[in-house]
Amino acid sequence: MNPSVPVARRAPSLRASLGIGERLFATPADRRFIAAVDDGLELVEQGLEDAMRSADTLADTTSRYLLSAGGKRIRPTLTLLIAQLGDGVTDHVVKAAVSVEMTHLASLYHDDVMDEAPVRRGVPAAHVTYGNNIAILTGDLLFARASLITADLGPEGIRMQAETFQRLCMGQLHETTGPRPEDDPVEHYIHVLSDKTGSLIATAARAGVLFSGADRSLLEAVGTFGEKVGVAFQLVDDVIDLAPAKDKTGKIAGNDLRAGVDTLPLLQLRRRAASDEGAAALLARIEQDVRDAPDDAVHSDAYQSAVAELREHEATLATRALAASWAHEAVAALAPLPDGTVKRALTRFAETVVDRSR
Repeated sequence: MNPSVPVARRAPSLRASLGIGERLFATPADRRFIAAVDDGLELVEQGLEDAMRSADTLADTTSRYLLSAGGKRIRPTLTLLIAQLGDGVTDHVVKAAVSVEMTHLASLYHDDVMDEAPVRRGVPAAHVTYGNNIAILTGDLLFARASLITADLGPEGIRMQAETFQRLCMGQLHETTGPRPEDDPVEHYIHVLSDKTGSLIATAARAGVLFSGADRSLLEAVGTFGEKVGVAFQLVDDVIDLAPAKDKTGKIAGNDLRAGVDTLPLLQLRRRAASDEGAAALLARIEQDVRDAPDDAVHSDAYQSAVAELREHEATLATRALAASWAHEAVAALAPLPDGTVKRALTRFAETVVDRSR
């Protein structure tokens, strides 16, 4: 077992992350704002590289595996962006951003094992390359290193990290066990997304206030924004899962369905199947032709047509509409923030989450 680590790439820019156009952010102050965040992202990327490095060859390789595969760095971007409400890119802000992204990366190692995901960020998932045990232990190692970095931020940072980790674990636990008979499956699913995705993005947002010296009265507003935009992000991911790959990422349309994950389009379809014969027939086809489909079946007409029909179904349209609603609520939560570049950038952040196709 001696696979190569994917080649590291340059940190994403704020323009790339948010789709910021020249006309929307064109003033000298806007350009200084963008440059400050981009410089901070470079510091975060270097901080991640340093934190992953290990004298142990195996730990060094496995720890940097997903980091080097890339990623949008949405959480650090949010921390650095909101920090512009205070003193900007301070040492503590960078450390908080690094810790949040490491926590996210650690969770991916574990999630892919539990979901049996074959691909992550265009490369074989870590458990495919190294085996389940090493992938799990690598995730544990990254969680530990994130905690060490957070310890430099004092008791407030440690509590922030612990509370977030607790919610991540609860979200995974509830996703694994599924809804109880008395639970509404859709409400249960949204609650899982709030814990698994929303909580960490909310923490990234709050860290931008906590460690930049910004006005702490804004903590609730940015935290609510982060949680709601995180749910919207994951709901759009559910829709994107049904789309065929437009690049060489190795993505398979409907891969979450094939892995047995009940995404919101499927939950919405099940709800409609009780009173709609067409929805019931499509659900039956998905259960037969998509669920647990072997690798050699994903290109079959039966598999492709079932996924394509769900992609165009009102259940999926309702999922995207719900994502837009959560993003709208996220923007509304920003009302207490002062008008200016940060508020406009956060609004654009929420719009980009809903509009993205990958």
